[in-house]
Amino acid sequence: QVQLVESGGGLVQAGGSLRVSCAASGDTFSTYAMGWFRQAPGKEREFVARISRGSTTAYADSVKGRFTISRDNAKNTVYLQMNFLKPEDTAVYYCAADNRIILSPTPAYWGQGTQVTVSS
Repeated sequence: QVQLVESGGGLVQAGGSLRVSCAASGDTFSTYAMGWFRQAPGKEREFVARISRGSTTAYADSVKGRFTISRDNAKNTVYLQMNFLKPEDTAVYYCAADNRIILSPTPAYWGQGTQVTVSS
């Protein structure tokens, strides 16, 4: 079973950049598919990006071309680089994991979340 801890959230101006990280422990990180979801106030949690065991990536249309997900198996960490941030990107960002090749729409493991706030 894997444990996930996010870090790197904060306040940034619109148009700026931020990188959030998710450190995994407790199991063999390289066997897990990883991803990021977010939840804005008053809204449902939504998919943002995922990266497979083999580092194949996929993105929500709303972040495609602005966000990049990556993983470092040596550091047991997955990253989400967020560029050209918009106020509508404001949300709590959650790291998620599944012990399978590709992340499912309902991942088994979740972090506690990190707040990202984009000011206009």
